[in-house]
Amino acid sequence: MKSILASFLLFSFSICSWSQDNSTEESLPTGEVFTSSQQVTIDGKTINLEAETGTLQLRDENDKPIALFGFTHYKKTGSKENRPLVFAFNGGPLSASFWLHLGVLGPKRVVVNDPGYTKAAPYELVNNEFSILDKADLVMLDPIGVGFSKPIGDAEWTDFWGVDQDVRSIGLFIEQFLIREGKYNAPKYLLGESYGTFRNAALVKHLQDKGITMNGVIMVSAVFELQHLLFGPGDDIAYLTHFPTYATTAWYHDKISKTDASLEAFVDRVRTFTEDEYAPALLKGDRLSVSEKTAMAKKLSALSGLSSDFWLKANLRVTNSEFFQELMRDEGKTVGRLDSRFLGINEDLLSQNAFTDPQSDAISGPYIAAFKDYLYNDLKANKQLTYTTTASGREGFKWDWKHQGNIAWNAQTAVSTLPDMTSAMKRNPDLKILILNGYYDLATVFYGVEHSIHHMGLEPELQDNIIMKYYEAGHMMYTHIPSMEKFKMDVDEFIESTSK
Repeated sequence: MKSILASFLLFSFSICSWSQDNSTEESLPTGEVFTSSQQVTIDGKTINLEAETGTLQLRDENDKPIALFGFTHYKKTGSKENRPLVFAFNGGPLSASFWLHLGVLGPKRVVVNDPGYTKAAPYELVNNEFSILDKADLVMLDPIGVGFSKPIGDAEWTDFWGVDQDVRSIGLFIEQFLIREGKYNAPKYLLGESYGTFRNAALVKHLQDKGITMNGVIMVSAVFELQHLLFGPGDDIAYLTHFPTYATTAWYHDKISKTDASLEAFVDRVRTFTEDEYAPALLKGDRLSVSEKTAMAKKLSALSGLSSDFWLKANLRVTNSEFFQELMRDEGKTVGRLDSRFLGINEDLLSQNAFTDPQSDAISGPYIAAFKDYLYNDLKANKQLTYTTTASGREGFKWDWKHQGNIAWNAQTAVSTLPDMTSAMKRNPDLKILILNGYYDLATVFYGVEHSIHHMGLEPELQDNIIMKYYEAGHMMYTHIPSMEKFKMDVDEFIESTSK
């Protein structure tokens, strides 16, 4: 009797617990989606668009709700064709996608004074003739922590804040979105900027392992190995990867003698110098003689615009922040990190390092204000919802840099998603990668990207699957109209050639 009673009580408790859990899940928010009609005119042709923005409920691998995932989706109105679909995001590691959205991809773009400061509002929002919406539908993603995205249920911020956590949640969203839209069999692309390229390199393999194969990946201002951006003690690689961009910056600001026929010819000469002379000198370390060191300092000075005395005091190793501050110090200026064409007022002429980034100062206001106005008024988003542009201000924000791909390669000391991209390309020989580089980008330097792709160990036929394009602008090359035109041409050609 006791056994029967115990079984009944256990069964009753299980039913009650299931009901409570089910009730809890049913009471969780399912997301809000706001719809509107938009249009864009490209090459004289007007494209009508169905637009939706807001959040969808994200489920884990067992269909348990874990987050509200923010997005904006544009699709061609009434189209019956199987249009390509581009999933796009910015970097950060946790920045919202409004930069790419209002800079070059979406139906509208904000007008900025490149390469200078844009006056205060009202800002001008115009038709974006450089949008990719004539070639593909577009989904702008805001990872958990930015935009309208946030955890729900038992999930916490830390479940999403990390290299692998981020890849997992975005992978889940893409898979669930493809099912929602019936686009599993459409040509598919990833497009990321900055940390978004670091994410892409891991995400493309993650999705491929789940049976979601990309037609192509577009990398805007790329970095795959963080070692190339960090000036670590005893590690010379970042000094080498940054030097060619120091040189192009000096070229742009007329701080060196211009004897080459073009910027491209100058860059080729700087690459050769970096590999054949600068790298061996740094490799010698303290074994470099005084005369050798002095001679090298003079050569570095001739190519960078910094004095040979400064190079000697720096032991032939100048960090990017030191370069920002030193190049134009005599004129009371500091150069931009995101785009070294931009100049700002040097706030402390005695400081060793720059205090601020002129390009970020110059364009953040216009982009944020214009986007939020567009979001709440044109896209009809709920004005009671707060759109967060970056997670850096959230309490307790901290990124987990551990990456399973590095652990597998026994290389966690150098955080890198390059092995993931290498593996994805070797397992899918048709995968194409388009990398867009700014010659004046001192945030993710072009020579660092070149170093990475030249050390992937790819067969010659796979090396041809990586397409490198260069722009006479910086990290956000689309602030520069000629580069925006080239961006449009390069991305269009890539989508057309890989979606057939």
